[in-house]
Amino acid sequence: MPTVHLLDYVAGNVRSLVNAINKVGYQVEWIKSPNDVKEAEVLILPGVGHFGHCLSKLSEGGYLDPIMQHIESGKPFMGICVGLQALFSGSEEDPNVPGLGLIPIRMRKFNDDTKSVPHIGWNSATITCSGESVYKSFYGLKPNSKYYYVHSFAAPYTPDILEKEGWSVATATYGDEKFIGAITRGNIFATQFHPEKSGQAGLRAIRAFLDGEQFKLLPQPSHPTEKGDGLTCRVIACLDVRTNDDGDLVVTKGDQYDVREKSGVKAGGQVRNLGKPVDMAKKYYEQGADEVTFLNITSFRNCPLADTPMLEILRRTSETVFVPLTIGGGIKDTVDTDGTRVSALEVATMYFKSGADKVSIGSDAVIAAEQYYEEGEKLSGQTAIEAISKAYGKQAVVVSVDPKRVYVSSPDATKHHTIRTMYPDATGHNYCWYQCTIKGGRESRDLDVRQLVKAVEAMGAGEILLNCIDKDGSNSGFDLELINDVKDAIKIPVIASSGAGIPAHFAQVFQQTSTDAALGAGMFHRGEYTVTEVKDYLKEEGFSVRVFEPDV
Repeated sequence: MPTVHLLDYVAGNVRSLVNAINKVGYQVEWIKSPNDVKEAEVLILPGVGHFGHCLSKLSEGGYLDPIMQHIESGKPFMGICVGLQALFSGSEEDPNVPGLGLIPIRMRKFNDDTKSVPHIGWNSATITCSGESVYKSFYGLKPNSKYYYVHSFAAPYTPDILEKEGWSVATATYGDEKFIGAITRGNIFATQFHPEKSGQAGLRAIRAFLDGEQFKLLPQPSHPTEKGDGLTCRVIACLDVRTNDDGDLVVTKGDQYDVREKSGVKAGGQVRNLGKPVDMAKKYYEQGADEVTFLNITSFRNCPLADTPMLEILRRTSETVFVPLTIGGGIKDTVDTDGTRVSALEVATMYFKSGADKVSIGSDAVIAAEQYYEEGEKLSGQTAIEAISKAYGKQAVVVSVDPKRVYVSSPDATKHHTIRTMYPDATGHNYCWYQCTIKGGRESRDLDVRQLVKAVEAMGAGEILLNCIDKDGSNSGFDLELINDVKDAIKIPVIASSGAGIPAHFAQVFQQTSTDAALGAGMFHRGEYTVTEVKDYLKEEGFSVRVFEPDV
């Protein structure tokens, strides 16, 4: 197999990139010192996180000059995410740290007054130079394809500067902002999106780069994307994973978080077994799931952290599933079986190295939020959220929220933020507040959902996974009032969860709220509907969705 050299400078999940490179027929060798760069024929620079941190790490390690020498020599170079941003003159994210300066444009933060930031999801990479019947594609990019983006800063599309400098560009739009999704000139190819997480469309781009197939004339598509550039409706498949009574890891699903059978031949309190995690993740990927989330609902406390079964699940899943993977459960400061203290950051790092793109924090986020308010809304710098987002970027940290309704007679009856609900309780109370819980919903706290999401946003969380205990397992649709209330309180993206039972529930949540994604579980696990059927329904209703592409 031909060889690609990969430079990892705390770039988050690089296992998936290695798997993607292997998938298209190449092997990886790691750059371990600046001298290794000189020996590389093909160099890939991946990256997630903070522009200043990443560029400073490269500078401190003595890599900047060798990278520039590699590029100037004409050898193939690819930059991914922050690897693309490094090519520019600088970024608003850290004005004091310069980029490589190959492109005289500065990265800018998205206008967070009108949209969720980070920009997370599947967007376009549309070639800007087109003829009447053909267009000049580069590195396999197609106008109907969608690619996975996750970033807060972007390079604005400035055609005069880019054309003068000889760059070919593919763009995406977010709201009313058009930015650079991919760019090429000579031996350079760089993407703001993550090709290793962009399904078959991303694998096609990696293969074209490694095969040296830069430009190709292709016919204009007869059926352009329904709404052109812009984010699609993101549909996520969630797998609750735990050990069953026989000690096997299974996917299960609860009713208001109770995962044991209530009736039938398996009744008697056995854990509901809906399938094997790796097999089910691959199935949902092939149905077109935009992300796969694993929630470890047992802690696997009786084995060393390095041998945690979920690490193996991630390793095996990332070999065949090329969309983002999130892992939740056990991301906290802990003590290993040999008595060694292990920080939440170290636990998260193990998951990232095993194939996770994001980690989800639940109960510990509630405790951290309570401490945040006790200290007068001051950050301690010691929470898991702060540590992980500082090292890997806020887009790597999801906070999973498990609230439940508490009805009151009037807003004055509680100190917590209330809503007037269209669904009163049995006593006729039409006001309620959403109480946060921990330990899988078993313990209630004196903290409302608005307090929680505002606190974790301040700490550096990049996304909220918004569950609802009242809706869990009900198949009655999402709690739209809860979703709108949370979206009104924060700017970071929100994933709607709990209650989906039919495809129409997904259309309803995307139509009646500004949610950034919607998650399904039981309806998929039980085989009542597939992810494909949900997306087909959304498409029929006029929503933009990513279509699964055949194998490259």
